[in-house]
Amino acid sequence: MDPSVYNEWELVIGLEIHVELNTKSKLFSSAANRFGDEPNTNITDVCTGQPGTLPVLNKEAVHKAVLFGCAINADIAHYSRFDRKSYFYPDSPRNFQITQFDRPVVKGGKIVADVNGVPKSFGIEQAHLEDDAGMLKHFSGFAGIDYNRAGVPLIEIVSQPCMSSSQEAIAYATGIKALLQYLDASDCNMEEGSLRFDANISVRPKGSKELRNKIEIKNLNSFTFLGLAIESEFKRQVKEYVKNPNEEITQATFRWDPDKKETVLMRRKESADDYRYFIEPDLPPLILEQEYIDSVRETLPELPYEREKRYINDYDLPRESALIIVNDKALADFFEEGLNVCKNAKSLSNWIIVEFTGRFKDTGKTLTKSGIPAIAVGKLVNMIDQGVITGKIAKQVADMMVKTPGKTPEQIVEENPAFKPMADMGELEKIIDQILAENPQSVADFLSGKERAFGFLVGQVMKATMGKAPPPIVNSLLKEKLEKSN
Repeated sequence: MDPSVYNEWELVIGLEIHVELNTKSKLFSSAANRFGDEPNTNITDVCTGQPGTLPVLNKEAVHKAVLFGCAINADIAHYSRFDRKSYFYPDSPRNFQITQFDRPVVKGGKIVADVNGVPKSFGIEQAHLEDDAGMLKHFSGFAGIDYNRAGVPLIEIVSQPCMSSSQEAIAYATGIKALLQYLDASDCNMEEGSLRFDANISVRPKGSKELRNKIEIKNLNSFTFLGLAIESEFKRQVKEYVKNPNEEITQATFRWDPDKKETVLMRRKESADDYRYFIEPDLPPLILEQEYIDSVRETLPELPYEREKRYINDYDLPRESALIIVNDKALADFFEEGLNVCKNAKSLSNWIIVEFTGRFKDTGKTLTKSGIPAIAVGKLVNMIDQGVITGKIAKQVADMMVKTPGKTPEQIVEENPAFKPMADMGELEKIIDQILAENPQSVADFLSGKERAFGFLVGQVMKATMGKAPPPIVNSLLKEKLEKSN
């Protein structure tokens, strides 16, 4: 098919984000809510759906759901309730899920996220509480079920169909993840399944306002897969409509196949009737007083978008740098701690998100979990600003900090004479004289007004001194000698 045909169509995307809340116990039982324990050890009679057992609602889960609702300026329902959603899978011990279908606790709201550097507001339809299913684990000759996850509290965040590109979907999902971390509602660990995306995707001719049948792509567990799945499904649907222009796509559930790099049919889409929803008889309605909602709202911390604006306005950080830091709460907290000893926020941010983060890129570690204190990174930046070490030497010191995270940059420089700056000014003057003698054309270019020639001469001096010469002194001596030669 001619690739230009895709330009005649547009995407309509809505996301359902499933977030495991980091409560100590499960949504309807006292069993521990903890990942990584031995299978089927964090369970009670309630978790496994034993006859006669009754659910008891987790107060902390409600608190976290309301806190999220307050953070997105949603309407918090004074009256909400739970429903039974019937489906028959091995990992659902009761053969139904307890969820909020008809009367969710959070309605409406919005979140602002940057898309290619431009702020965009995304509308949220609702957020509701529900419990998670267990986990099916497949082995070579059999399958087993781990019910440790059965009953873990979730909030499902349903967006409006307000996204029109994979970039917008990723920006929205990234903003939701950051917000949840700032609220301490979830660790949002996608590798452990704490954050999962279902993408509802349809296409339509450009300029059309109709909402056509959607395809749901289930259980996407990374931003990369989310973007790839959306792009793949867009092309698949356009091809279907071009091939059969008079037939609308049948609603269905797909999954993303990372090996084939395409979406694959799982099953035809169920309707609400298929789940046989009805009011949960074993739980009373959830009644929230306005006083309680107001008290939760008063505990809201500084939120990601607010922090991003502060970094841009107060520290003059580039928007891209501020966004990278803010979208990882642990990294933002690390940056804030470094600012306690370092006032050069721009340089500190660069060392955090470029130099140090780059050194951990292929190790499976992160700077925030490396053992390197934020104060140590701040002190390294100070040493550069104060002329104690050069930027080139600082990079070597950073390498040593990664290898020995318990040592401060001062200790590393003290223990390595090669890292100490050049102190013999007489020797430095000789080197500068030699560089000027070897580069008469650059000298002439500078004297004729070409500023780039000065940078070249500085670079040659730094190269000759192996990066040990203090840049401010090099600049000063060079200018002094060039003025004398004019």
